[in-house]
Amino acid sequence: MQTPFKTIGIIGKPSDPRIAETLLGLYGYLTEQQYNVYVADDSAQFINNPAVTSCSINKLGLYCDLVIAVGGDGTFLAAARAIVEYDIPLIGINLGRLGFLVDISPNELTAKLHRILQGHYSEEKRYLLRAKIIRDEQVIHEETAVNEVTILRWVTPSMIEIVTKIDNVFLNSQRSDGLIISTPTGSTAYSLSAGGPILYPSLNALILVPLNPHTLSNRPIVIHDTAEIEISFCQTKQINALVTCDHIEIPDVLISDKILIKKDPLPIRILHPEGHDFFQILRNKLNWSSGYHI
Repeated sequence: MQTPFKTIGIIGKPSDPRIAETLLGLYGYLTEQQYNVYVADDSAQFINNPAVTSCSINKLGLYCDLVIAVGGDGTFLAAARAIVEYDIPLIGINLGRLGFLVDISPNELTAKLHRILQGHYSEEKRYLLRAKIIRDEQVIHEETAVNEVTILRWVTPSMIEIVTKIDNVFLNSQRSDGLIISTPTGSTAYSLSAGGPILYPSLNALILVPLNPHTLSNRPIVIHDTAEIEISFCQTKQINALVTCDHIEIPDVLISDKILIKKDPLPIRILHPEGHDFFQILRNKLNWSSGYHI
């Protein structure tokens, strides 16, 4: 079975020269197979070939009908945000540590990629969050996140006082170090470290996880992903907050600001090798059932 993939983009982790060998091998394989290949500008240096066609990461979606991210989950997240508006699929090659999203290792790259490019794959859709910072009734900043949006206390030893509304209905107020709003994709990331549950990736749900809440009965809660989440602050004195969307920082959020968070309508399309099993990934990455063999 042939697929419509004719032009393929490559995105690598730009700060890590250890990806050079894998990038060079991937580029060589794709060009030998007669694919048109574009390489992200900051990754082209590792291939060291004057014939390489490169462009910015944000323009890969204009030219390609498939993108391959080489690195860890952070590289995958950056690639996902860059191409989501173009409705093209993404494949992850794992050179990182845990790698819940990048599920092909370099030593099996050629074999598994060949099968995918021949049409033998499973595809899933993962949705992003869109966060808007509202100040004086105006949107002053807008950003997307694949894993989570996090509100944190910023340059202060004091807790922040957060008020949360769900679809304009009051949920709670809390004094804490912050709050994580996570997608199912992000449920194995920061949210998990803060005590949140793991969600199956296809669930239509979001998780709200408090960070070190002053009231110990304040626990994570799972809500439907159609909800709009509104975050505000109830401090009596000015304390700045930091909002992060994955690893992108939005500093100097004021206590008078509001943060609106909602599922973005455009999903990421992820291609997995045949036999992809989310539960097996959990067992492997989290060392579950290490003494049990089927």
